[in-house]
Amino acid sequence: MTTFKGSVGLVQRVLPGYRAPFFDALAQACNGGLEVFAGQSRPDEHIQPVNHLTNAKLVHAKNWHLFRGSGYLCIQVGLMSWLRRWQPDVLIVEANPRYLRTPAAVRWMHRQQRPVIGWGLGAPPLSGPLSRIRRKRRQNFIMQFDVLITYSQTGAEEYARLGFPQDRIVIAFNAVSPAPKHPFPMRALPQAEDKARVLFVGRLQKRKNLDNLINACAALPPGLQPELVIVGDGPDRQRLEALADAHYPTTRFTGALYDQELVDQFLQADLFVLPGTGGLAIQQAMSYGLPVISAEADGTQADLVRQQNGWQVPPDNPAALTHALQAALSNLPALREMGKESFHIVTEEINLEQMVESFVTALHRSVA
Repeated sequence: MTTFKGSVGLVQRVLPGYRAPFFDALAQACNGGLEVFAGQSRPDEHIQPVNHLTNAKLVHAKNWHLFRGSGYLCIQVGLMSWLRRWQPDVLIVEANPRYLRTPAAVRWMHRQQRPVIGWGLGAPPLSGPLSRIRRKRRQNFIMQFDVLITYSQTGAEEYARLGFPQDRIVIAFNAVSPAPKHPFPMRALPQAEDKARVLFVGRLQKRKNLDNLINACAALPPGLQPELVIVGDGPDRQRLEALADAHYPTTRFTGALYDQELVDQFLQADLFVLPGTGGLAIQQAMSYGLPVISAEADGTQADLVRQQNGWQVPPDNPAALTHALQAALSNLPALREMGKESFHIVTEEINLEQMVESFVTALHRSVA
């Protein structure tokens, strides 16, 4: 494992549970130590927080959220005091202009002649009457960073189009799971009288487009209609349960599951579907040999889901989702072969270990 000799500070608005293994693994690669400064989510976000890290030190922030919905802003109280105490050699922050204390932290680090790395999804094209002004503000925001880390090739291209130097952009493919240590899970083909099982895992919120998945399953020919299992919880659960009762009553909602209970769901499924935004569960599903249908979203899906292991569909096209489901469930032997390719991708290319290596590369590049 490549290591970084200095100390590192990392700022997160919220530290969700699925990120704990990554931060602990990154801490092992930081010889000078890693401290993570993170606060609480908004009540309506239903994020399962982390209260302790094993290898990294977690410092609790107090988040003040201004406004509601997607237009919120966040002030992290105590950020500057933490920086002055920890004195990191390199600081990593989320490249999100909604976090209002970030510019002050960047200026403080630069006064100490220490670099700051921004970590973000990318910079999708803007439209509308104020798009030129918004683009300039976005450009000014990212130019304050010494290096940018992004999850995908798409994100890297978007940052480069804004004028950020390509040699200062590092792609760290998004991962929540280590490379599988277990062998490829062998699945028997369902018997003629059995239904295939389609699985979704994630927070239940409108942007996940689970309406499309429920309706797409209902639109399949009766002989292909699968058992649909939805794992997770969130603000949209009650509405989705009512929709499923009316249109696809074979849908099963399990609530949030963790550890072996979640593993069992991956092992019992035949196909993983993510019909909306997000994507962290895709890599975990692939580590259990599942082919994937994913909506095209922020670009991270394109790196994981390829013709050899799945389908990408437009996020607001239920007919395209139905067509992909029909293609997948019509040929289960071919689906099993696609699952093997999924397993290969997360074993060799996209996993937590590779993500840590990319972050260490960015740390070295920031001090070069």
